Amino acid sequence: MAVVWIPPLLRHLTGGTDKVTVPGRTLRHVLNSLEEIYPGFKAALLEENEEQVQSGIVVVVDGEASQMGLIEPVGEKSEIHFVPAISGG
Repeated sequence: MAVVWIPPLLRHLTGGTDKVTVPGRTLRHVLNSLEEIYPGFKAALLEENEEQVQSGIVVVVDGEASQMGLIEPVGEKSEIHFVPAISGG
């Protein structure tokens, strides 16, 4: 199962847990698994149509920024990070 690292801004959804393990063969499957355990998780990460990750969030799978969106393959031992965009001036 994939290990998902939860960023601080989303830990309120996981009761403060910073890392969870969930099944899934694609990023969409992983998010569906997270939603089953932690309702509201998908709404915090996806656009309203649930077809893409919000523009201010980068998904990193096994150290590489996802280029395939929700169809990004996820391996049995993958690590997934949701990285909020940082802006400044």
